[in-house]
Amino acid sequence: MRPALGLDFGTSNTVLTGVDASGQATTLTFGKGAEEVDSLPSVLCFLEPGRTEQADARADVGPWAIRQFLDHTGECRFLQSLKTFVASRLFRGTGIFGRQFDFEALMEVFLRRAGSHRDAPLDAGGARLVIGRPVTFAGGAPDEALAMQRYRNALSRFGFSDVMFVYEPVAAAFAFAQRLEGSATVLVADFGGGTTDFSLMRFSRDGGRLQAEPLGHGGLGIAGNTLDYRIVDKVILPHLGKGSQYRSMGKTLEVPPNLFSNFAHWHLLSVFKASADYRDLKKMLPYCIDEDKIELFIELVETDQGYPLYKAVSEAKARLSFAEETEIRFAPIGKDFVATVTRADFETWIEHDLQRIDEALTRTLDQAGLQAGEVDQVFLTGGTSFVPAIRQLFARRFGPERLSGGEELSSVAKGLALIGAREDARSWTVAE
Repeated sequence: MRPALGLDFGTSNTVLTGVDASGQATTLTFGKGAEEVDSLPSVLCFLEPGRTEQADARADVGPWAIRQFLDHTGECRFLQSLKTFVASRLFRGTGIFGRQFDFEALMEVFLRRAGSHRDAPLDAGGARLVIGRPVTFAGGAPDEALAMQRYRNALSRFGFSDVMFVYEPVAAAFAFAQRLEGSATVLVADFGGGTTDFSLMRFSRDGGRLQAEPLGHGGLGIAGNTLDYRIVDKVILPHLGKGSQYRSMGKTLEVPPNLFSNFAHWHLLSVFKASADYRDLKKMLPYCIDEDKIELFIELVETDQGYPLYKAVSEAKARLSFAEETEIRFAPIGKDFVATVTRADFETWIEHDLQRIDEALTRTLDQAGLQAGEVDQVFLTGGTSFVPAIRQLFARRFGPERLSGGEELSSVAKGLALIGAREDARSWTVAE
């Protein structure tokens, strides 16, 4: 087998898996000792450089970036969910301490800083690199060709001589198929931060070697971050002035709601902070009827509270997978701020999102010419797969006895690396 690396560059987390010449797959770690992690939060923090330093001289990633952001008292830029920009023509880059960074430059900085937290650089050893991509990219009008070109441009700055792209749910399906002893038709539903992806595959074994026939793929740009947003929209944003009004030229107008959406969609916050819309909001402040709320909103943006809020909301969503209700406490809104969120309310807020996921699943089955009863196994992966309403959707379709899970954060990267180590790896890749 050929040595291979599988890179799951995710919206929320990034995972790297390696396969050696013996075929053994291992999730690679970053950091050492108590700081060692095998899932790297997909965040970047740029501290203000010294006079003679480059703009990215003090950049860091993952938990080290989060620590910089929380502990540093000077100027910094905190970026998260980079992947959500890759297919957007509207995103042409962002200025950071006097230098313009396009998507490729940001991805390069992220990967190089990630490599600095390992004993060996990412491009060492001549391994084949297999990187995952969603079936459907996130965003309102995603440009798939642009996304792939940006990925290729960023990766070309490293020393990899052989780079392949594989659909993320195909990789997860391949990892799951290692458990199969016989033939089976498998549906993989991969719930990431930015996208939900489906893959239908027919697996069989010939002389002990795993064979696969792709039957259909599908997906949509709704996943974990969208569900988080529903909580923020209903629980947090009313306290920050959403739905409030301002006076202008003798008229009473609503404060543009899209301004609040930028705060709740974490990946937009850093760009929003430097935007004309945000400057206009600050000018609007004296004319706002709920001036205190808008002032609080501006303060949260100025102090980069998007990530701490994201963390608090994501943790609350996770607790709702195992409890009927939970509390969200977020001191930057007020030291006594607490809001109770019930699972019943949450499921009402995400009802339309669940419907769209169900419709995308129907399209995937129809494309493959399959009925639900013809699917032998359903593998649910990604953190959002724990949401009870998500699992119930699949249980109603396929029966709870056919649902499987496990390796929710590592299955994609593991499958990518295992595919890369095969002689027929090209047959699994996305046509370019």
